[in-house]
Amino acid sequence: MTPGDTPPDADQTSGLSHPQPMHSRAGAVVWIVDIGVVVLAIALLLVARVLNLA
Repeated sequence: MTPGDTPPDADQTSGLSHPQPMHSRAGAVVWIVDIGVVVLAIALLLVARVLNLA
């Protein structure tokens, strides 16, 4: 190719792809509920200790 020539068209590397699958949110919900249960249990133990119940 000499200077000033138009280069050939390059292959296209961008554009539409296959639709991405939807991820389930069930795992995230389970983790949040588990963390909430642990926090609630710790809070109840601390309240029981303050009230001399445990």
